Amino acid sequence: MAKRLIPTLNRVLVEKIVAPSKTTAGILLPEKSSKLNSGKVVAVGPGLLNKSGNTIPVAVKEGETVLLPEYGGTQVKLGEKEYHLYRDEDILGILHD
Repeated sequence: MAKRLIPTLNRVLVEKIVAPSKTTAGILLPEKSSKLNSGKVVAVGPGLLNKSGNTIPVAVKEGETVLLPEYGGTQVKLGEKEYHLYRDEDILGILHD
């Protein structure tokens, strides 16, 4: 049975991107050279309510690649995959190709 997690409020569900540890030719890469803490947004919450009752939407959308802080977030395991939950304001930026 597949489970789907829909975040609440201003939270964002992210699947971290694991950098390759070696090249296609088989050369091992140092850990520091390929470390960019990024992930793909899997799901977003509806946003926060301000004092007047209006919804402040989340700044990122599903499918975007985002830059994540080195520490933080809550680890969540759904089935065999691991995800992380972050607040919208904790995400550092959106990465474009």
